[in-house]
Amino acid sequence: MFQRQLSLRLAVCSALLTLATAAAAQVAPAPVPSTTAAATAVQPALPAQLQDFDAYMADTLKTFKVPGIAVAIVKDGKVVLAKGYGVRELGKPDKVDADTLFAIASNTKAFTAAALQMLADQGKLDMDGRVIDYLPGFRMSDPYVTHEMRIRDLLAHRSGLSLGAGDLLYWPPTSYTTADVVKRLADVPIKNSFRGHYAYDNILFAVATLVIEKVSGQSYADYIRQHIFQPVGMDESLVDMTYLKPGMDAATGHAPYDFKDVKPVPPMAWLNDPGAGGIYASVDDLAKWMNVQLAGGELPDGKRLFSEKAHREMWSMLTPIPIGKPSIPELTPLVPQFSGYGEGWFLSDYMGKKLVWHTGGWPGFVSRLTLVPGQHLGVVVLTNQESGAAFNAITYRVLDAYLNPEHKTDWVAAYDKSVKKSEARADDSWAKHEAARDKNAKPSLPLAGYVGTYRDPWYGDILVSSEGSKLRLRFSKTKQLVGTMTPWQHDTFIVRWDDRSLNADAFVNFALDDDGHVREMRIRPISPMTDFSFDFQDLRPVPVQVTDKQD
Repeated sequence: MFQRQLSLRLAVCSALLTLATAAAAQVAPAPVPSTTAAATAVQPALPAQLQDFDAYMADTLKTFKVPGIAVAIVKDGKVVLAKGYGVRELGKPDKVDADTLFAIASNTKAFTAAALQMLADQGKLDMDGRVIDYLPGFRMSDPYVTHEMRIRDLLAHRSGLSLGAGDLLYWPPTSYTTADVVKRLADVPIKNSFRGHYAYDNILFAVATLVIEKVSGQSYADYIRQHIFQPVGMDESLVDMTYLKPGMDAATGHAPYDFKDVKPVPPMAWLNDPGAGGIYASVDDLAKWMNVQLAGGELPDGKRLFSEKAHREMWSMLTPIPIGKPSIPELTPLVPQFSGYGEGWFLSDYMGKKLVWHTGGWPGFVSRLTLVPGQHLGVVVLTNQESGAAFNAITYRVLDAYLNPEHKTDWVAAYDKSVKKSEARADDSWAKHEAARDKNAKPSLPLAGYVGTYRDPWYGDILVSSEGSKLRLRFSKTKQLVGTMTPWQHDTFIVRWDDRSLNADAFVNFALDDDGHVREMRIRPISPMTDFSFDFQDLRPVPVQVTDKQD
């Protein structure tokens, strides 16, 4: 994701919780240095291991084919580095700098968590209160989960929903509103036990968005701007790209079309789930955000953005995450001893130090923000290409400079090797499909027999039409999901989307009833490198009869 695969949007490694969350909540935060303007005025020198950082960045840009990257490092309340590398858009001369705006995608989730905790500080909501007490119309597909879902649960990826469930309601951008998305959540299937399984989701942050709006009496965008951006001093940040104007210092996203050629992608706004990933920000602004986080919520003027209690809760483990094996031996040092999720933050460790971090991915952009509380250290990496390998290679070079200064690892080479292995696995997967295919098999029906409107309980209508000698597939609420279907074997087709930046071509299978009519449709991504948010496999579309009432 974003390449689009789980490891790039969420994490490189996962881990099991080894210390009780309750115990962690009782530990007092380490003392932190002042974040006053005077403290941040003088920029300290880079550590020795980062003296060649410009050359390292040049290697990163070239190796992972990223047009532009911005990086900020903070240490002990001071900005050590805030700098851009490369260009905002391929083929154009404008350079990335510390003020260039990038889509930060899921790094928005920490802002949503902070907003809820700030409202709790004011006594306007209870983090352990039931969601239905604030949004009476809130429903999930299981009545028990509906009744027991608490505000805190919205932030912790432990609802029982499967990975990326419901993402097609807003990814790629749809015409549904946030209220529509939350209403349709009632039909999104729950596949795991409530609070018993980690599975990353975005849709519950749409619910969190509505809670913020209901309790505060403001739009999500207005609340974030007034109550977070302004106090922190994030004067350049925007809640979504619709505020971008021509001539602004903003990066253009890029994607590897057909997993190959990197080209610009059209700008997109995440308007119907802004709390999950709507913010655009610069590293200059995010350096301020990191310093406030590392100061436990204290602002440069000594006032508090959120309470110490809120800070502890956001950084306390709620959901353990199983530890995975590294893709290649060179990444073994990155395997953590523990890993989990708090409120809008991943929690793990590196070199014996606790990390508080998150990644983000949006068409054309990926990013990572990492805090090391015990060292009062933070690093944020924003990129305008879908390469998580790039932001990880940069992040760990910076962490090593402070946590492991005697050892210098070429993380660019390591991640390059990992990417090539992933690409080889994808090639092998396709080769297996090709080998298993019955090339002489033909569809059971004439192409007209597959034409019609198919309705999924939670997404809505998916249309199959005949245009000349071809079948076309359209998602009714998603302009980008339009493609041509070609027979693969039997009653299975391949849909190849017109927008080749999506990298989400899929198998489309039709099941027939006893009378030879289409009974249901199933869709499944072809490539293991397709972003998990294309959760086609969760759809259950069935033909709509002429007499059926339309939405």
